[in-house]
Amino acid sequence: MRNNRRNRSIIIWIVLIMVFIIYVFNYIDKNIRPSLIAFSEVKAKAIATQSINESVKAKLTDDINYNDLIFVRYDSNGKVTLMQANTILMNNIASDVALEVQEQMKKLSEAIIKIPISNAFDTQLITLPSIRLHIIPQGNVTVDFATEFEESGINQTRHRIYLIINTDVRIIVPLVSETIRVTANIPIAETIIVGDVPEQYINVPKENILQVVD
Repeated sequence: MRNNRRNRSIIIWIVLIMVFIIYVFNYIDKNIRPSLIAFSEVKAKAIATQSINESVKAKLTDDINYNDLIFVRYDSNGKVTLMQANTILMNNIASDVALEVQEQMKKLSEAIIKIPISNAFDTQLITLPSIRLHIIPQGNVTVDFATEFEESGINQTRHRIYLIINTDVRIIVPLVSETIRVTANIPIAETIIVGDVPEQYINVPKENILQVVD
């Protein structure tokens, strides 16, 4: 009889422990995991964006001359008639930047990044341990160019040229593994155009911009 009672007690304890474990996992999945994912994504994007900015600075150490990127032609009256992109130079810049970003992303994957769990839950009432965040580059790095025109005074237009850098990274933390897209828009040159901007003004390379595949 005693053995039977002891066996029943053991079985009951085992069942209770299993129920408790299942409850804890369900609670974590519904309440903790979403907060952890959101905070990890914000942290990973901030770190990756910083690495991208540093990559661009490393490759574009000197200020880029706008006139090297865009050929502007005027008529006899000083009116802008044509704005043509220097496709060769833009592709070279895109190639150098893409390769440098890829290298920085590889270094980032080797870094040890710690996240205080307390920050993920926006509480300072209790001190929770930190967890490791791993950022792993995924797929390719693409570098495109974009332009923006903005009115700047009477009969003047500010023309900015941007680098648009996209890369995918995988974030890995306990209980979470997701792939996210990181995008950085970085201005690299600008000028003031006096007079009207022609409707057909620029041919910025897109399809031929280099994509670096890991």
